[in-house]
Amino acid sequence: MKNWILLAMMLVFGMNAYSQRKTEIVETVNVPVADDGLVLKRKVAIGRFSNETQYAKGIFYDKENDPMGKQALDILSSKLAASGKFLLLERSDLAALLEECQKNGAGAATIGADYMIIGSITEFGRKDTGKSKVFASEKTQMVEAAVSIRLVDVSTGLIIYSDEGKGSAELTTKTTMGLGGKASYDATLSDKAISEAIGQLVENIINKCTDSPWKTYFLSCDNDATLIAGGKSQGLKEGMVFDVKTQGKKVKNPQTGIMITLPGKSVGTAKIISCGGDTPETEYSFVEVSSSEKIDNENMSKYIIEQKK
Repeated sequence: MKNWILLAMMLVFGMNAYSQRKTEIVETVNVPVADDGLVLKRKVAIGRFSNETQYAKGIFYDKENDPMGKQALDILSSKLAASGKFLLLERSDLAALLEECQKNGAGAATIGADYMIIGSITEFGRKDTGKSKVFASEKTQMVEAAVSIRLVDVSTGLIIYSDEGKGSAELTTKTTMGLGGKASYDATLSDKAISEAIGQLVENIINKCTDSPWKTYFLSCDNDATLIAGGKSQGLKEGMVFDVKTQGKKVKNPQTGIMITLPGKSVGTAKIISCGGDTPETEYSFVEVSSSEKIDNENMSKYIIEQKK
């Protein structure tokens, strides 16, 4: 009798376990596929990054060759590049690049940016603090830094984002009855404090640059093929669909005195067929255009291809 009871209990537990496994499988299959993180990249240049603090400024200070300002520029560039959402354009060493380009016999051609970042180190300082007790002592090296930036829309010259980030780094050593760790002057704390301050601003820069819809233009449009500017490095993929619009009329706003572009007329869509090109600057894409009116091949500059909202 006991054997029959044990057998029945084993069967019940087995059916429950099978039911649980089956439910888990069904739930896993029905989980929606996550977004692939597609990003349409903007062209960004860092115009200036300087050290405006009084730290280490003496009679022999050279503002044009300040290592702290260049360090901050390099940190910001590396963080923006690591995000994978920008095409970064060189500006700080542009003269040297153009000179090398001329030595190679190539044309000195440059491209314009959509946004320009201008910033500076506004606060920087070090301090040492400590505590002394009967049998123990403690010493802390601390560095604090503040970085201010502004993001400028190149087409209008308007500052669309401005903020300040602050960072700090510290190193603490403790000794008890003469025993414990010791640390001399740590120069890396300065780098860590500046990096932390810049890191607080990167996410906001990304959000502001991606607020406006991505756009591009026709390169060629004839009976053989229709091409637009941009390719895989900007996030374009086969099957993506964009709006084709006429460029709106530019008028001066009497309230602000700024030239504004009025909304254009939607004339159709452009579907990506394939992408080509070797570099981000020379990439192109073949598109299939479906429009309510014939595209004017003689005046392609009046059209704009814009990301669908």
